[in-house]
Amino acid sequence: MPPPAGTERESLLHFLAFQQNAFIAAAYGLTDEQARSTPSVSALSIGGLVKHAAGVQRGWVERAAAAPDFPPPDPRPMEEVMAAYADEYVMGPDETLAGLLDRLRAQNAETLRILGEKDLDTPVPIPREIPWFPRDVDHWSVRWVILHLIEELSRHAGHADIIRESIDGATMYELMAAAEGWPETEWLKPWRPGQRPSTSRSA
Repeated sequence: MPPPAGTERESLLHFLAFQQNAFIAAAYGLTDEQARSTPSVSALSIGGLVKHAAGVQRGWVERAAAAPDFPPPDPRPMEEVMAAYADEYVMGPDETLAGLLDRLRAQNAETLRILGEKDLDTPVPIPREIPWFPRDVDHWSVRWVILHLIEELSRHAGHADIIRESIDGATMYELMAAAEGWPETEWLKPWRPGQRPSTSRSA
């Protein structure tokens, strides 16, 4: 779990880092084919969620880094922007899980670096050209951006948990134990390829 912290910023970044790492755990030990699969009723895949987790952070961090100004405008037509956004949820046939995870780790580090340097009260202006952003608010703050990323990543980490369990029965804590080298205990055994699904469930 995120460790106790002495400041508001440390607490926010610890919780953000915990949600970032959830995607690394959910993808642990999967093949490209498994990562691309959609075994639940959802159209989402582990690979697509890993890809989106990097992309959504990149977009918000660009806004926070440029604040209190806007980032450079996107010159693409809205149709192209929307198509790229939709593609962000899909692991393409030419993409590998290792490559997507490398990009996610790099973005995770960059997110924590930039958000660790910006004043939490810095206003982050709201673009008016994006139709799903509010019209009755002029700006967010860097603090709000961090909280939003925690919300966004935690929601999709839950999606990843269900999809991974649908693939091979593996659950979050046994995957974290395997990915991070936790010692085996009577109540938690690190995931291993081909093992029987655990009878315990993450809280």
